[in-house]
Amino acid sequence: MLVLALVVFYPLVAAMRESFYESGQRLDADGFVVEGEWFAGLANYAGVVQQRFLNAAFNTTLFTVVTVSLEVVLGVAMALVMQRAFRGRALLRASILIPWAVPTAVSGLMWKWIFQADGVANALLGTEILWTADGPWAKLAVILADVWKTAPFVGLLVLAGLQIIPGDVYEAARVDGARPWQTFWRITLPLVRPALLVAVLFRLMDALRIFDLPYVLVGPRKQSVETLSGLIWDEATRVHYGPASAYGTALFVYIAVIAFVFVKLLGADLLSDVRTRRREGSARVA
Repeated sequence: MLVLALVVFYPLVAAMRESFYESGQRLDADGFVVEGEWFAGLANYAGVVQQRFLNAAFNTTLFTVVTVSLEVVLGVAMALVMQRAFRGRALLRASILIPWAVPTAVSGLMWKWIFQADGVANALLGTEILWTADGPWAKLAVILADVWKTAPFVGLLVLAGLQIIPGDVYEAARVDGARPWQTFWRITLPLVRPALLVAVLFRLMDALRIFDLPYVLVGPRKQSVETLSGLIWDEATRVHYGPASAYGTALFVYIAVIAFVFVKLLGADLLSDVRTRRREGSARVA
């Protein structure tokens, strides 16, 4: 609790407090220029309804919905492939996990080289698209790079869930004449759901605060890819700590609401399963 108070609660409270203040120079009641910090009330939160913040919120939500959806589909497919027993499975697993192990800044620089005007992407497609310029192509470039890097993370968590499914269940399904797609929908997916929900929750919270990949791949202050974290960074580097803290508080509330709704709607049965197992364990001990 002491560590949490130092690294979580204190910075959070300090940021919320800073969001109600402004700093810099202003004229006092006598017309003299004074420098310092003063209480601004909700003035910093007025930027939440301005165009730039709304654009950053839209970009953040778009990146989150699209990338997490694609990563879930690809991650489940990767997990199913990595689970199969075949020669060279260890090498395949290592190869799939390499993108996730690459630092995000390095990944962004690599994809920036791929998406150059004379880069690999245009050479393969036979086009001259300006991928890293400010526009819709920049959005697509960020989505592709993020999916490439993070889908293996989802696959790793799903693989952990697949490996605890008893083999007897699949043998019983084969005896009953279940087809592969029936086995997947009726057995694999329901039993791997706890691990999949954890992976999706982690990715949701991570994608909602995305900053480094758009910054490295496309650049700062680009309207088409500016996220809430990028907006907060830009305000803070210009010494606008009040608005930056207000935007950070809004982002914190946004992520907290999304996480709460996700757990409430999709994780309620998981929590009930945990309570059931605890009661059964207590009953056996008794």
